[in-house]
Amino acid sequence: MSVNTENTSNAMDSVKWVLVIGLLAAAVAGNSIYEDLSVLIRAVSVVVLVAIAGFIAATTDKGSRFINFAKESRMEVRKVVWPTRQEATQTTLIVLAATAIMALLLWGLDGILVRLVSLVTGLGV
Repeated sequence: MSVNTENTSNAMDSVKWVLVIGLLAAAVAGNSIYEDLSVLIRAVSVVVLVAIAGFIAATTDKGSRFINFAKESRMEVRKVVWPTRQEATQTTLIVLAATAIMALLLWGLDGILVRLVSLVTGLGV
C-alpha cells in the first residue's frame, strides 16, 4: 500500500516540477516578448510567477526537505558565537603581517636561488 502512495507522490512531484519549470520559462519568455510594456508591469509579473513557482516547488518532497533544512540552518547560525570587532581586527592584522613576512621570505629565497642557478649555469642574470 505504501509503495502505491509513493509512486503517486513521485508522479505528482514530477508534475509539480514540470509546472514550476513551465512557470519560470513563461516568466523569462514573457519578459522578453512583452519588452514594449512598462518595466514595472513586467517586473511585477515576473515576481508573481516566480512566487507561484516557489510555492508549488515548496509543496514537493524535495521542496519541503529544503525548507526544513533552511530552518535548521537558521537555528544553527543563531548558535554561532561571532567575534567582536576588536577580535576580528586583531586577527586580520595578524594574518596580514604573517602574509607580508612570508612574501618577503619567499622573495629573498627566490633571489638567492636565481643567483645560485646563474652561477652554476654560467648565465648572467
